[in-house]
Amino acid sequence: MEAEAAKTKFAAVKEKFGRDIRVFETSGVSSSPTQVSNDDERDDFYEFTAEDYYRMLATKKVDKYLKTKKIREAEAAAHRSRITKTTIRVRFPDNHTLEVVFHPSEKIQSLYDLLSRMVAQPEVPFYVYTTPPKKQIKDMSQDFYSAGLIPGAIVYFSYDMPNQVDNEAVNSGPFLQEEVMSLKGLDVMPEPVEPIHTTPEPVTTAPPPVPQEPKAAGKKPVKPKWLKM
Repeated sequence: MEAEAAKTKFAAVKEKFGRDIRVFETSGVSSSPTQVSNDDERDDFYEFTAEDYYRMLATKKVDKYLKTKKIREAEAAAHRSRITKTTIRVRFPDNHTLEVVFHPSEKIQSLYDLLSRMVAQPEVPFYVYTTPPKKQIKDMSQDFYSAGLIPGAIVYFSYDMPNQVDNEAVNSGPFLQEEVMSLKGLDVMPEPVEPIHTTPEPVTTAPPPVPQEPKAAGKKPVKPKWLKM
């Protein structure tokens, strides 16, 4: 009965939002609901070293001189065609995660449009960002492949309030609508396949071969004395 109820909830949410959605809780993302905000993580928290820079530069030089533009474009097109979906996980300040699957060619705008229909306070402006380093995703016309969000990525949600006090108030949650939160902890398991019982065919044992007595060696015919050639 629980499995049937879970399927019903998933089907209802998919019919409303047009996508398969999962919701689960991730412990240890933040110690309090208001910790993750647009001012919590400073951009200089993650250091990009000189060694990292020269390693990236060397890689670009090798690609530039060893491969022609056409080869690089052909390789990029072949790589893109092999990726048919990207799994995006949106983490909220209350340690809940929303998982949605998109096609790599879809625009970032589709993620924002979906979130605006699912969040508990759609009237409050919000944004999503990646980390490290903390980078707000602003180009809505870019697709997931071009944005580097393949074959999956974790992005972070934050309300965009100019006043820090107001920002802390809205970031206290809840962030998702009750209908979406009802999917928390639910997972649709594949239906077990009943084993096919077949009756084995009776094995017939062939009778042992009957040993045959060896034939007596025939004698060489003797020509009678009276027979003259």
